[in-house]
Amino acid sequence: MVQNLESVEKIVDSTTRTSASGLQDEGISLIELFLAGGWMMWVLLALSFIAIWIFVERLMAIYKASKIDDRFMDQIKQYVHSGQINYAIDLCRMTESPIARLIEKGLERIGRPLSDVQTAVENMGNLEVSRLERGLPMLATVSGGAPMIGFLGTVVGMIKAFYNMAVAGSSIDIALLSEGIYFALVTTVGGLIVGIMAFFGYNYLVARIESVIYKMESNTIEFMDLLNEPAE
Repeated sequence: MVQNLESVEKIVDSTTRTSASGLQDEGISLIELFLAGGWMMWVLLALSFIAIWIFVERLMAIYKASKIDDRFMDQIKQYVHSGQINYAIDLCRMTESPIARLIEKGLERIGRPLSDVQTAVENMGNLEVSRLERGLPMLATVSGGAPMIGFLGTVVGMIKAFYNMAVAGSSIDIALLSEGIYFALVTTVGGLIVGIMAFFGYNYLVARIESVIYKMESNTIEFMDLLNEPAE
C-alpha cells in the first residue's frame, strides 16, 4: 500500500511538471481552459452574465435615483410657504426620483396630523428602498453559489481521477489522472472568479444604495421640519 501511495505521488508530481512544461511550451487559450471544465463552466458562464446584467442595471437605476437638483427642496419650501401645494406636487412628479416621490406623498397628506404624514412618508421610503434593492438577493446568491459550484467541480474531478485509477489497476497512466485533476482545477478557478466578481459588485451596490437612503432620510427630515415650522 505504501508503494502504491509513493507511485501515486510520483505520478501526480510528474503530471504537474508535464502540465507546467506544456503550458510554457505550447500555451493554452482561454477557450481551451473553458472547454476543459465541462458543463459546469457553462453554468458558471450563465451566472456571470446574470451577475453582470444585475450589476449594470442596478447601477444605472441607483445613479438615476441619486441624481436630483440641489434647488429641489428650496423650490418645495417656496411653494409650501406660499400655499401653492399643487405646484409643489407637480414639481415632485416632474422630478422622477425616490426623494421626490417621498416629498410628494407627504405633500398629499398635508392637513392631516403630522404623525400620519410621517408614517406615509416612511412607508413610501420603504417601498423605494425595496425598488432599489431589487435583484441584489440574486447577485448575493451568485456570489455565494458560484464558488460552491466550482468546488463541486473539484470533487467531481477528483472522483473521476481516482475512478480512472481504480479501473486501471496497477497500470496507472498519467493521462488518467491529469484529466480529472485538470477538470477539478479549472472549475475551481472559474467558480472563484465569478463569485469574487459578484461579491465585490454586490457590496459596491449596497454602498451606493446606503448613500441614496441617507439622502432620502436627510430630505425627509428637512421636509418634516418644514411642516413643523410655525405659520406666519
